[in-house]
Parts: sequence; structure tokens; C-alpha cells
Amino acid sequence: MQSLRILSRSLAHHSVKKSSIFPEKELSPKWVYQNRRTLILEPTSSQSVNLHRLSGSDSGIVEVSLHRPEAKNAIGNDLLRGLKHTLEAISKDSSANVMLLLSSVPKVFCAGADLKERMALTASEIHSYVNSLRSTFSFIEILPIPTIAVIEGAALGGGLEMALSCDIRICGEKAIMGLPETGLAIIPGAGGTQRLPRLVGRAKAKELIYTGRRIDGVAAMSLGLVNYCVPAGEAHTKALEIAREINEKGPLAIRMAKKAINDGLEVDLVSAMTVEEECYVQLLDTKDRLEGLAAFAEKRKPKYNGE
Repeated sequence: MQSLRILSRSLAHHSVKKSSIFPEKELSPKWVYQNRRTLILEPTSSQSVNLHRLSGSDSGIVEVSLHRPEAKNAIGNDLLRGLKHTLEAISKDSSANVMLLLSSVPKVFCAGADLKERMALTASEIHSYVNSLRSTFSFIEILPIPTIAVIEGAALGGGLEMALSCDIRICGEKAIMGLPETGLAIIPGAGGTQRLPRLVGRAKAKELIYTGRRIDGVAAMSLGLVNYCVPAGEAHTKALEIAREINEKGPLAIRMAKKAINDGLEVDLVSAMTVEEECYVQLLDTKDRLEGLAAFAEKRKPKYNGE
């Protein structure tokens, strides 16, 4: 896919462009109304990934759910293809304000790579697969909207690496997380060796990766691996609460805030201040900024349209 092919160039590019707020192409899906809250269930190129768009006051919140119960959501080629397709759709949709990444399979988020499929691959094919996995997770990281991983049950190997690529992680207290790759005589290859130490610190990340140790939700919270640890079964409720808070804010401002933070952290502080200025300037001539000021003056809730 074109967006994934140009990923490395996008990650290195720090200037703010108008297209980063206003996608050039709008999606025209055939919407199927499901119920009052969930507006659509869009077909993807895979039966293992579903895209839900919420409606009413939750319009702007999208949910990407993994559904491969027979393999505990292990990431095989079909699931990976469906995930790419879904992310492409979200990246081009200016009406999407925040994304939840979750599992529809009880007691599991994602068990990691599909080792049964991998056993039939050559070393070259495995290399290609891991590169595709890495670029897909990096694409999650650079999506213009906030992303929230909802973790209930196991998030192991590539499953945890997928969650690490999200902006925010929320887990149930019985969730199990870990990077067990060294036990298979390999290393985490889809971002785990890089994103984990940036979250929990070098020493703790080394310990977890060297030992392949699995930790529960409470331990993950104490390490700073997740933003919230809630009672088992309540992670989705907490994630939706946070998504609703984000969804009330100016959508263009949220996109620029994410870009300023992500791009700014990749450069020195002086350059980062320039990144922030460029992102701020993008918002000065928007209708949403004027609406925010008017709502403040009139003591009412603002109505943002992403313009």
C-alpha cells in the first residue's frame, strides 16, 4: 500500500503540511446502520479485523477489533492484511477523531505472531513478514489521530508491540503482557526493543526482554507500561471514557498536538520548538479556533467541525 511504502520518509519528515490535517481523498463507504451507538461495520480484506464507527454523540470515535478466536488473534498474513487495509481507511478519513484498538475475543488481546504459519516460511520470507509487521505498527504510531490500545487478557510478543505503537494503553488487571522472543532464540522485531525502553526506561526494558518475563496489569501500571489498569473486563469502558474526552476537543488541534509531540521528540529542543510553532500556525486560520473563542465568551459548549 502506498502509505505504508512511504512510511520511512514520513517518519523522518518534521514539517507541517496542510494535507496532514485535510486528507486529499475522502472515503465513500456504504454505511450499514447497526444500532443506536455503532453506526457501521465496514468490511475489510480480512475476516479477522473489523472497523466500527460510533454514532450520535460518539461520532468521530472508531473501533478496530481483532477477531481470530481460533488462534487467539495471532497475527497471520490474513489478519495483517486486514489491519493494513483498516489503517489505510482511517488515515484517509477526516471524520475520524480517535481510534480504539481492541479484541473481540474474550481473555486475549493478541497472542503475537502466528508461529504455525512461520514454521512454513523460509528465512527470507520471515524477514519480509517481520518488516511488514514493523512498518504496520509504525503506521499506527504516525496515524494523525490519537490511538488507544484496550488490553484484556494476553498481549504477547507482536501483540504487545502493537499496543506499544498506540498513544495510550489501558488494561484490565488480569491482562498478561510480555515479550517472550528471546525464549525462541530471536528478539522482538516489530518495535519492541525500541518502544519499550522509551516507555519504561532502559534497565527495566532490558530485564523484561532478556528474561521474556510476563507481567500482569498491575505490574504494567507500576512500570508505566500502561496509562490505566482497571478491574478485569472494564478496560473498554475506561478507554471509551477517555476517547469521549478527546472527541469533545477541537479535532484539528488534537491532530496538531500529536504531530508536535511525536515529531518534536525526534529532534533537539530548539528544533522541536520550531515544530511546535509550525503546528500552532496551522490552527490560526481555522473556524474551530474562532468557535472555541466564541463559545468561551458565550459560556457554552463549543461545536467543532474540523474546519
